[in-house]
Amino acid sequence: MTRFPRSELLAAGTLVTATAVLVAQFLTATPTVVAVADGSTRLGTASWQFTLRDIVSITLAAVGAGASATALLSDGSAPTPTTDDEQVDSSLGQSRDGSSNELLQARRNEWESVSERLTDNEEVVYRTVLAADGVLPQSEIVERTDLSKATVSRTLDSLETRELVERKRRGMGNVVLLT
Repeated sequence: MTRFPRSELLAAGTLVTATAVLVAQFLTATPTVVAVADGSTRLGTASWQFTLRDIVSITLAAVGAGASATALLSDGSAPTPTTDDEQVDSSLGQSRDGSSNELLQARRNEWESVSERLTDNEEVVYRTVLAADGVLPQSEIVERTDLSKATVSRTLDSLETRELVERKRRGMGNVVLLT
């Protein structure tokens, strides 16, 4: 026999109860009675309307149904947000604690051989990113080299065309990744 946690049973019970209250409230709306006096009095139902008590009951039941349905549909664990740095690091196949230094060293050797085939500005930019373990904000490249923003941008365009680097948007700037 499968046993359900108490929180799931409570959520399921709340959902069933809230749904029953909603159905009951919609089926038992208060009728509006009109009396016409033109010699004889006739009573009739013109429309249905909700009292303030009905509206409060419907609102509370809807909130309870929504909350309990959400609790039943979620797996109970909150998602852990990742930062841009963690996403960039994971795209390189490395963790923050440096557990894959071997992979990084192998990539570094590969990148070193690539840098020997580049023009002057390309080599300067490429080696600057390489010195930062293959990940560096574009603004940092400008700061670490004697190149202007425009020259760095054009050089990165050239390197991207050759599929040697990739720029990823982060906030107001870009992060450059060696590929």
